[in-house]
Amino acid sequence: MARLDVTETFHHISFPGHIHTQDSLNYALHFKFQDRDTVIATYPKSGTTWMQEVVTLVKNRGDPQLSKTVPNWARAPWLEQYYSEKVLGATQGPRIITTHLPYNLLASALQGSKAKVIYVARNPKDVVVSYYHFHKMAKFLPEPNSFDEFLDGFLEGTVSYGSWFDHVKGWTRQAEVLANVLYISYEEMWLDLRGSMEKISAFLQCPLVGEELTSSLRHCSFSSMRDNTMVNYTLVPQEIMDHSKGKFMRKGKIGDWRNTFTEDQICFFDTVYSQQMQGCPLTFLWECPEEEEE
Repeated sequence: MARLDVTETFHHISFPGHIHTQDSLNYALHFKFQDRDTVIATYPKSGTTWMQEVVTLVKNRGDPQLSKTVPNWARAPWLEQYYSEKVLGATQGPRIITTHLPYNLLASALQGSKAKVIYVARNPKDVVVSYYHFHKMAKFLPEPNSFDEFLDGFLEGTVSYGSWFDHVKGWTRQAEVLANVLYISYEEMWLDLRGSMEKISAFLQCPLVGEELTSSLRHCSFSSMRDNTMVNYTLVPQEIMDHSKGKFMRKGKIGDWRNTFTEDQICFFDTVYSQQMQGCPLTFLWECPEEEEE
């Protein structure tokens, strides 16, 4: 299924046609979640791959065998992508399911389910820079042209997967009121991976002890994931993801946006952000603490 130049529009949101169809998107909206499912929900480039690795290791008590032998898209498939019905239908036991869909589209399917949902959000300045670079290498996404143009689309919510603002606000509101939804930030994981993994494992009722935790931390470090072919997407053919134009796991740092944004872009972004997030209690860490005064 190539369809590299196809864009699917679903509920006024654009999705890359290479991995989505109208049927697969409708399948997601009517999916029958099981109470033992774990759902990882994110906006793109917000720590999805990292959380897939964390949950895989937690569920396997720190044993890295699955992480080293099965691609992440097979062990934690995207609910809305065209292959998921076949993969999820064949999965026995508790499932790990990934989604980039906004909450409003999955609300009906999740209603009444005891499935545990982990929502990961990242500061949007780093998200937009990472997403821009991903567009350069992913041939199933539109050519991004200039960063200035891409930033406009991101702030307007016209990029693939829609508005970051709507996505984050929609999911985090559920985390405030539902016990089976956990919100954690990318920055929290970066600054305290051990504490984050303990928090996640407790939420999943799989608390890790001793070597289980040590092994999990070792195998979900950025360097370990960057070198793991089951995680770093180097298994994806060159005609679909051009690895000569960049790495899927590029830097992963907090505050790298400063190397891309101009002062005018910072002002423009901050104005839109303050308007869109008015009344929202979420706060984000925009730079690493040790770098704030540089």
